[in-house]
Amino acid sequence: MIEMTMRIALAGNPNCGKTTMFNRLTGSSQRVGNWPGVTIDRKEGRLKGHDATVIDLPGIYSLSPYSPEEIVSRNFLIDERPDVIIDIVDATNLERNLYLTMQILDLGIPVVIALNMIDSIRKEGTSIDADILSRSLGCKVIETSALKGEGLDELIETAVHTRASDDDIHAILFSERMEHYVSGVSKAIEGTVPEQNIRWNAIKLLEKDQTVMVELDKHVWTEKIEPIIRSLEREFDDDSECVIAEERYSQIERIVAASVKRNDTSGKMSTSDKVDRIVTNRWLGLPIFAGIMFFVYYISISTVGAWGTDWVNDTLF
Repeated sequence: MIEMTMRIALAGNPNCGKTTMFNRLTGSSQRVGNWPGVTIDRKEGRLKGHDATVIDLPGIYSLSPYSPEEIVSRNFLIDERPDVIIDIVDATNLERNLYLTMQILDLGIPVVIALNMIDSIRKEGTSIDADILSRSLGCKVIETSALKGEGLDELIETAVHTRASDDDIHAILFSERMEHYVSGVSKAIEGTVPEQNIRWNAIKLLEKDQTVMVELDKHVWTEKIEPIIRSLEREFDDDSECVIAEERYSQIERIVAASVKRNDTSGKMSTSDKVDRIVTNRWLGLPIFAGIMFFVYYISISTVGAWGTDWVNDTLF
């Protein structure tokens, strides 16, 4: 198979609409679902109207290799480095989805954000300022609805243009204190990793990522990296991996606060919210659950179930 001129990777959390997006962009009839292993294998499709391949990566929450899905996605992004990453972000769970986005931006690969399920956000009376979000993240943000096909033409054109442009790629910086340690590790590993991967590797070493640590020269780790990590943990009084996570969430909270606006109508609860408020109540939840289970048992054993059994035994057989 001859490789297409351009490769676009689709990345995102589970349930963000990624597979639906893949089907829309390629015209494929891939199965849409969330059963284990549904996207564990690499899927590819031809981007409609362009000389490009779209790669559907497994749905993941992080680029830390704790699951087979995360290993597949991480290895592809680092080793094969697609031309553009379309990061599909669930607009209804913006804060949770942006954690993966922050990690993707560290890779130094051009990124376009597909702010998906934007129609659901509008129904809730909430608005997300895509321009503010774009400036905060340093990449283009396109409002989309994969289910309804909204914004997909603009998304494709933006992805193609992003790959063709020579704009510098900027990662989201941590606090000044944290950047001091990132800079220290980056200098320590210069020449040992590809230039475009220095920041990614530096952060992963601060997180004590085993995969990255194994590939590093033991002398460099012992003599240069470990002292930096010990100094960081003393200053922040916490494990370095936790410090990195807190730094990411701090940035995410700031970005979400600046870009998300909840209108007056957002105070009105949806029907689903009203039901959830009752059935998940700390006092009513268990009695309601017990009542539902009794009702199901009664229907299945004493009434409909008994009638069906009697009919099968007495009439059918």
